[in-house]
Amino acid sequence: MADSSLKSDALAIWQAGVDAVDSARLVREVVSGDAESLNVAETHWQAGESGRIYVVGAGKAGAGMAAGFEAAVSKELRSRLSGWVNVPEDCVRELEAIHLHGARPAGVNEPTTAGVAGTQEILQGVASLNPEDLCVVLISGGGSALLPAPMQGISLEDKQRVTRLLMRSGATIDELNTVRRALSDVKGGGLLRACRAGQLVTLIISDVIGDPLEVIASGPTVDVLPDPRAAWEILNRLLVDSIELIPQSIRRVLAESGTRSHSTREIVCEYSNVIIGNNQTAVEAAADQARTLGHELALVEFDQPGVAKEFGSEFASRCLQLRENSPVGKKFCLVSGGEPIVQLVKTEQPQKGGRNQELVLAAAKRLQGEGHAGIVILSGGTDGEDGPTDAAGAYVDETVLSFAKSQGLQIDEYLSVNNSYAFFECSGGLIKTGPTHTNVMDLRIGVIETPERSR
Repeated sequence: MADSSLKSDALAIWQAGVDAVDSARLVREVVSGDAESLNVAETHWQAGESGRIYVVGAGKAGAGMAAGFEAAVSKELRSRLSGWVNVPEDCVRELEAIHLHGARPAGVNEPTTAGVAGTQEILQGVASLNPEDLCVVLISGGGSALLPAPMQGISLEDKQRVTRLLMRSGATIDELNTVRRALSDVKGGGLLRACRAGQLVTLIISDVIGDPLEVIASGPTVDVLPDPRAAWEILNRLLVDSIELIPQSIRRVLAESGTRSHSTREIVCEYSNVIIGNNQTAVEAAADQARTLGHELALVEFDQPGVAKEFGSEFASRCLQLRENSPVGKKFCLVSGGEPIVQLVKTEQPQKGGRNQELVLAAAKRLQGEGHAGIVILSGGTDGEDGPTDAAGAYVDETVLSFAKSQGLQIDEYLSVNNSYAFFECSGGLIKTGPTHTNVMDLRIGVIETPERSR
């Protein structure tokens, strides 16, 4: 099989994983009803004479989830439907009943003033509901940054500064969201406590390893109180060399032992949180596609953490071992999902990329000089975003490496300063999909065909 066919297989396998977590479809699969009632997962709601359906939410999959929900509601009930969902600006479009609000620019995964304004609309909307109403919350990856409500005494700029410091320190999503919950009036159950509807159901597309409800989008509808002490411990541990950069307002709030303004508000809703899609869903669909294309599965794993550079090198080593130790003409596929971190270095040099691009660049370094024919390695974010770039990720094969060599591109020069985007922009290995309207972390594909060995 030519490397171009291997690349086509790798892209098709990755795309099958993304398609399996199509947000509109996932929502439609759990919503049904008739002229007088609605079933949302296991929640049953009777419309009554004046009951309303109010949909709110935040996340990269928000536009697709909202569209899927509208499509699933009966025509008779659509006149009772309204809502507000915070999404990235490049996901905004017109829907029939639910307003999509651009809460941050594309590729900028941090809270903004537009996000704060949208969150206030959501909090005011759910607070205006009545016991006969149904509140449906749509949550997906990226929801923490898209649903900001800094608590009193903390400015948005202070939250942004702390978020940036933590991201540069290599904080995990669990650590990041523990801090976010401690500084927010909407996270850690704040949205749930604000809601006055009789029933609330949250549909969740998970972008977090293990699907912990309190971590996904920082748990706006999960009955878990913020933990300022744990947040302060994380800041002290991860920012030990830059602790003086933490704003005084953050220090003061985390040092206080009092409860948050929303923490003592009574929960009046009957509520449930339901995972409707996750990394495992995408990985299993990708594995099925690999079998369909005639590949033997050598690895199927999901929810994998790690460091992008290390993971990429190890992933390439597994591909090389398979190629060297297998019969001629045999086709294999490795499917791996999860979300590694990038360890940023301090540099004045250009520094652009994302964890998927860095992972593949590290894989490229491992393949270089090993007779890399018959191997394609691809890694991409299922949301179509990889760091602050316009790429979902990257791939490497013999063509990419040969072209890079002909152009005099030295992998180490780019890898050592986290500048993976520039390498693949020059070598032709970027994957660009635009927004996919879903997000279940990353999907990595390795395809191998054992070539004829020289005698």
